[in-house]
Amino acid sequence: MTYASVQDVQARMARTMDSDEQALCSTLLEDAGVMIDAYAASAETDAKKIVSCRMVIRALGDGQSSGVPMGATQGSMSALGYSQSWTISSGGSVGELYFTKADRQLLGKGNRIGAYSPVQGLVEVST
Repeated sequence: MTYASVQDVQARMARTMDSDEQALCSTLLEDAGVMIDAYAASAETDAKKIVSCRMVIRALGDGQSSGVPMGATQGSMSALGYSQSWTISSGGSVGELYFTKADRQLLGKGNRIGAYSPVQGLVEVST
């Protein structure tokens, strides 16, 4: 299931996609929908649409990049030594679909404090 259309993504981009990118965008939107459903199936539909668009734009690139990958929080460049180094904030990588902290918050899954034991339901107390 997709939560956004190619037109929704293009409306949020600063450039026009060619036909090959539109086909890739459509496929990435399907992948993003599966990832969102696996992560936060009960999230609001509008939030799923925004997150889908943001994920796909990060994967495709916004066209305004100055050599710095989208989502990078740290980076460095060198000139004649031909060196580059980037840190992506949420553990994803450039060209890959991933959730940022803001995406997780939009989906209602960010910044929760607590603990969960996967074996808690397996333990029965008999009296």
